[in-house]
Amino acid sequence: MQENDQLKNMRLNYEQYQLLESNISNNPFIQFNLWFDLVLKADVIEPNAMTIATATKSGLPSARVVLLKEFDETGFTFFTNYVSRKGRELSENPLASLLFWWREFERQVRIEGKIEKISREESRKYFNLRPLKSRYGALASNQSEVVESREVLEKKFADLEKQFGDNPPTPENWGGYKLIPTKFEFWQGRRDRLHDRICYELVNTNWQIKRISP
Repeated sequence: MQENDQLKNMRLNYEQYQLLESNISNNPFIQFNLWFDLVLKADVIEPNAMTIATATKSGLPSARVVLLKEFDETGFTFFTNYVSRKGRELSENPLASLLFWWREFERQVRIEGKIEKISREESRKYFNLRPLKSRYGALASNQSEVVESREVLEKKFADLEKQFGDNPPTPENWGGYKLIPTKFEFWQGRRDRLHDRICYELVNTNWQIKRISP
């Protein structure tokens, strides 16, 4: 394969902001909220998009982008099909990592922790807040399973619409997960690749803060 010099030379010099121990919160949830508020006010497209990395029990990793739907000091919540690939992996290995990348601010946030299912009641409540078509999408899809064709999927969608009208049930195999953090890393791009990386690690019940090399 021919070498791609253009690809090798693709890089930006980050110089908008800095991240110093003197200007951060002692609480990583508060620090996340401060950064997230800035992103929301900047009209970034899908600011709640995050990559979630999971792994099998034997350690085979996989990653995909999902949407953050709620966060507080108990954790970060997203929704999916429980028998999808990520759902199956989380059932045998409930450890995961989240990654937010906000290009407009030259920032990343990495969050690691344990995953737990939220209550069935909470999942039903959120499901019924979704747009009607999205609810049918979740009901029609056996996520990550082989489907014969697009037409088969669309026919199932249409059949379910006829069956349930405006009140589709919450699928039994669909609901919310919450990542309960044990570690945060806040990454701020800086000039000459000397990026700022500040980590918060939970030790017993206290968050320890340290800087790590870029």
